[in-house]
Order: sequence, then C-alpha cells, then structure tokens
Amino acid sequence: MDEKGGAAMEDGAMEHGAVEDGAMESGPEVERPRISGARWRLIGVLTALFAAMLLYKVLHAGHLEQTALFYVGVPAVIALTVALACRPQTVTGTAMASVTIGLALAGPLLNEGVICLVTAAPLFYAMAAAIGLSADAARRERRGGRAHAFVTVPLVGLLALEGAGAYELPRDNAVSVTRTVAVSPEAYERALAAPPRFDAPEPLFLRIPFPRPQRATGHGLDVGDTREITFNPRKALGIGAHPTPRSMRLVVAERAPGRVVFDVERDTTLARWLELRSAEVRWRQTLDGRTEVTWRLRYRRTFDPGWYFGPIQSYAMKQAACYLSDTFAQSAKAEPAGRTTGAGQAAGGAR
Repeated sequence: MDEKGGAAMEDGAMEHGAVEDGAMESGPEVERPRISGARWRLIGVLTALFAAMLLYKVLHAGHLEQTALFYVGVPAVIALTVALACRPQTVTGTAMASVTIGLALAGPLLNEGVICLVTAAPLFYAMAAAIGLSADAARRERRGGRAHAFVTVPLVGLLALEGAGAYELPRDNAVSVTRTVAVSPEAYERALAAPPRFDAPEPLFLRIPFPRPQRATGHGLDVGDTREITFNPRKALGIGAHPTPRSMRLVVAERAPGRVVFDVERDTTLARWLELRSAEVRWRQTLDGRTEVTWRLRYRRTFDPGWYFGPIQSYAMKQAACYLSDTFAQSAKAEPAGRTTGAGQAAGGAR
C-alpha cells in the first residue's frame, strides 16, 4: 500500500471516529426527574403549616394569641404560603385543605379545647377562602398569576391588627333577657335565695362543649352572701393534658326589693373566653299574677376580632341568661308548698 492509500485510510478512520463522537454527543439527553403537582402541593401544605406554627409561637411569646393577629393572621399566612410555595390546581382548595389539617393538629399540639376549635374554624376558613379565591381569579384572568393573591393582603392586614395596638372595638358589653314565668314573685325570690340547682341546658348552642354547672353551694340575698359554683373540668386536646377544675364564685353586691346584683369575684370557667363581670336579676308581679323576670349579664370581650367574636359571645350570653331564668323558675315551681327560705323566712318573721 502506498503512502497515499495509507493517508486516505487514516483520514477515513478519523472521519468515522468523528461521526461516532458526534453521534454520542447528539444522542438522547438523560431526562431529569420533575417534581409532580402532588409533591408541590405537599411541599406547600407543609411549608404553610410550619409558617403558621412559627407565627403562633411568636404571638404566644408576645401574649397576642387572643388577638386578631392569630385568628386572622394565621389562616392568611397559610393561604399565602400555599399560593406562593406550591403549584396547586386551585389555591382555594389547597388552602382549605391546609387549614383543615392545621385545625386537626392545633388541639394536640397547642393544647386547645374543642370549643376553641369549633368557634374559630369558620373564621379560619373564611380568611383562607378570601385569599385563595383572589389568587384563583387572578390565574384565570392571566394577570400575573400567583402574585395577585396579594390583592386582599391590605384588607386582611387591617383586620389582623385589631387588638394588637393599632385599634380595637368596644369590649364592655351587656345582654338582657326578660321572661314571664308562671310562679309568684315570692317563690322566685326564694329560689334565688336558696342554693342553685342546675339541670342540663336545653338550648342546643349551650350543649356543644360549653362549661356546664354541676353543683353549687351558698344561699341568701343579703349583701356579702356568696355562691360557689363548680363546673365540669376543662378537657384540652393536648397530648398528655389533664382535666382542669373550673369554678366561679359570686357575691351579692347590691340588694333592693325585687332586685339583686351578683358580682363575679373569681372565675376560672369563662376566663379563657370572656370576663363575666356581674349578673343582675329583677323581678316583678304581672297583672295576671305571674312574674316578669329580667336577667342582665355584664361581661368584657377578651378575644379579637370583635366583629366576629362579639356577636358569638353576645348570643351565647343571651342563651345563658335564658337558661338561668328558666333554671330558677323550675326551682320555684318545684318548691314544696308552704316552704320558706331566705327572704321568705324573714318575711314570715316580720308577720
């Protein structure tokens, strides 16, 4: 083989090698694993719950866990985190699911009770839905995607600042309930003077786990007379939590014909929800011989936002006033004929 032939073979071999190298370089690329939508949703949910838990710890350290920063801010943080951290089919659906998981974990992890979760749940869902719907609408209109979830932030931020130093709605409130009962004024007064006898509440609203009176001691309607009422223990959902005793001590602060005022001297029953200040009772005879009874409960709201918890607490206090009015009416009806106690004994002695 001559030199020209050898050179041609070398050139051919080099070209063939170059073709093989090119084929290797231009071959199919290795596909990188992609994060599925389900994994993005899981990442978003976990991130949102972690952010909410962190916010709660901060608010608890600053004694702000009963303010609107908690009840408005926490669900808003969950919804915003979901909108920004994952790729859900709908932000609203994922945000609502995240809130549901968060509420389910709140009892065991934060040592909350059932009544707190039941009362706060609608507010949590409302805040999550408000931001989620805004984000979904922005997506449909293709005006920048998830960034438009922030259009509701100014309003939510304004609501969240109530009770945190920026502003607050009036806290002192009172409710009154007037009923006419088929007993005499004297019988109703004797029932008020005797140790209270409480039955299970009839209103459905009071049957969900509100505190229920179990027994009471004390009698009399003179200024300084006291009542000690024991309620069912508080059962928190926290891991390893033990039932906590609850009671209320009342003292007669004012007394007049047909009127008595009980001041709340100590309360470990409603103190986590509101501050009950006093209970005023007025009674008078009607034209048909029955008794018109008015119960007036004064209390102070301790939870924010007031536009949400205010109506709920007002309704609950009205139901409580109705329950008290009916309870003492039943006691008066059950009183044996001719029995006199307290004010009745004094009246008998005067005669």
